[in-house]
This record gives sequence, C-alpha cells and structure tokens, in this order.
Amino acid sequence: MVAKIIDGKAISEKMRAGLAKEVSNLVRHMPKPGLAVIVVGDDPASHVYVRSKAKQTIEVGMESFEYQLPASASEHQLLDLVATLNNDERVDGILVQLPLPHHINAEKVLRAIAPAKDVDGFHPLNVGLVATGSGGMVPCTPLGSMILIKSVRDNIAGLNAVIVGRSNIVGKPMAQLLLQESCTVTIAHSRTADLPAVVGAADILVAAVGRPEMVRGTWVKPGSVVIDVGINRVAAPDGKSKLVGDVAFGECLDRAAAITPVPGGVGPMTISCLLQNTLRAATARRA
Repeated sequence: MVAKIIDGKAISEKMRAGLAKEVSNLVRHMPKPGLAVIVVGDDPASHVYVRSKAKQTIEVGMESFEYQLPASASEHQLLDLVATLNNDERVDGILVQLPLPHHINAEKVLRAIAPAKDVDGFHPLNVGLVATGSGGMVPCTPLGSMILIKSVRDNIAGLNAVIVGRSNIVGKPMAQLLLQESCTVTIAHSRTADLPAVVGAADILVAAVGRPEMVRGTWVKPGSVVIDVGINRVAAPDGKSKLVGDVAFGECLDRAAAITPVPGGVGPMTISCLLQNTLRAATARRA
C-alpha cells in the first residue's frame, strides 16, 4: 500500500475559486468584504506570509487592508489600531499576525478584536462557541485540516482520532471539530506516556507538536489518515535548509492510507479558510 498524498494546494485552489464566485455574487448588492491584517515588526517570514494573504484576498475579489507597525510600537498603539478597525465598516475581518514583540501582550490584543470580526477564531467568545458546538469562528488551521480529512474519508464517525499537540491554536479546537464528527478523541503531547502506542491506535492522526519528524513511521497505524500540521526548517544534506513536518513523511508512505505533505498540505488551506471566514463574517454583518 502506498499512501495517497493529500494535495492541500489543489484543494485550496478549488476552494478559493468557489469563494471568488460567492464574492462576485455578493458584491452585486453590497460592498466588497474586507480583510485587515496587522503585522508588527520586521520578521521576514511574517511579511512573506502577509503578502501572500493580501494577494489571495484580492484574487477572490475582496478588499485587502494591510497595516505595518514598527517593532517599537507600544501595546497601546496596537490596541488603538484594533479599536479603529473594529469600527471601520469597510473591514469584516481582522487578523493580527503572530508572534508579536515580547513587550506586547498577545492575549490582550486578541481579546480586543470584535468577535464578529475575529476571522482567526482566537477570541474567547468564539472559542467557547466552537467548544459547545454553537457556531463561532473556527480557527483556520484546524478548519483546513478537517477539510483535508473529509477529502479522503467523508464519514469519520466512530473512528479513533489522536491529536499530538495541545495548543489553543490547533490542538484544542481540532479536538472539538473531531468530537462534532462523532470521533473518539485523544489529545496527546510530548510528555504523554508511551506516545508511540497512543499514536498507533489512531485511525486519524493530526500532528501539531512543533518538533521536526517526531512522529515516526513505525508509530503510525496501517491504513490511517495522517494530517501533518508541523512546519519546521531543518538543515539539508547540501548545507542549505528544508521544510519538514512533525511526521517522518517518507517512513509513513507504506503505512498510512493518506497523508499530507510538508509543504503543500495544511499550509495552503489556512489562508483559504481565513478567506472563507472573512466571507462568512461579511455575510453575517451585512445581512
């Protein structure tokens, strides 16, 4: 058995094409949806990611608003900008690019975003709504991961799902989404006793622990679906660097039924889900 490679890039492109059609229909009778992205500091990776978000936002027919603050910007300045965007009728979604400089309390900033414009799904109100199955904005990476899972196995009710990683951004909301699909869910992490055995029971494995190739092929249950959320830069044999996930991809190809690559798996889905959340926010606000 050779695992099916789940092509997140192709799935996300199809998803954005559908969003573009929805936006085109929407703007016939209301203003374009608008996404505002705030980046603080000069981290090159953050700026590359923000440019990609802006490009894809415009491609689907939405308005893109980008705000760049210097690394020396105060927490008060950032909070003032968030408050301004909360009251800006052109803006339907607000995203603050993480990480923030150490002198800024990220949790305080994320709580300041209006829940209706919280397209990242990090505000406590949205977290609670998702946890109780009552709606709310779903964080983009877990939402994208679920779409990839359902692309290869539509009915997952009753399956054992294991998430390696307990972050508020991926692990915990991923567990809520899987519970809503009637999976039996285990959240594991780097300190779980006998982690290989726990992983080995997974029909669906979501790796989001942030350690390069931590999950070995021998851990993976034959026939399982493996979603690798990790993005880690490591040294390559040629002296350069390369991106790898949290799963030893090559070792899993003859064990898993389906697996996401890194790059080209979960990553492209995150931006597409951000745009989907923005469209959803715009529709709800302007209904």
